[in-house]
Amino acid sequence: MKLIFLGPPGAGKGTQATGVSTKLNVPHISTGDMFRSAIKNRTRTGLEAQRYMDNGQLVPDSVVIDMVRERLAMDDCKNGYLLDGFPRTVEQAEALEGIASPDAVINIAVPDERLLSRLTGRRVCGKCQGTFHVSKLADEKVCPVCGGELIHRDDDKPETIKKRLSVYHDQTAPLIGYYTGNGKLKTVDGDNRPEDVLKAILASLE
Repeated sequence: MKLIFLGPPGAGKGTQATGVSTKLNVPHISTGDMFRSAIKNRTRTGLEAQRYMDNGQLVPDSVVIDMVRERLAMDDCKNGYLLDGFPRTVEQAEALEGIASPDAVINIAVPDERLLSRLTGRRVCGKCQGTFHVSKLADEKVCPVCGGELIHRDDDKPETIKKRLSVYHDQTAPLIGYYTGNGKLKTVDGDNRPEDVLKAILASLE
């Protein structure tokens, strides 16, 4: 099965994608992982992307699309894929139709105020890289796993989160319309326990 995951920052896309890819036995491909792998393996598209990044420029759509085409041609994608972070625009979605058209698009919906609460409460351990939420911590400055210092990253501060959500809504609203129009969009309520969200996603695919 060929799937795309949409959802704002903090909606739990990574967690759900891991669960769904395990259940369906298809690879979970995040844009970030794909970039890192292509650059590490020095593929043609990886070298091209790195050239733009080294110059502080955004990697153009044409390179990103070529990278996706390169990744989806690999053996582990012969039974399908789960894309997380691509497409980001309608133009990219149209390009994907010509590479490997998705069977369904899962939109994990969570209200912005809940996302703010989730993300601004996130803390990351500078030592073991574990991620925690202040609501589950006895001491929000000390890692419960290794005792390292917990950091409140700039990415998780309210002003940054609001900007990220604004960009997401601007970019994604057209995609939701695009995939609604071709009958592929399936929206699930992401404001539930992770195991319940996973059940809802799998049920929507049956």
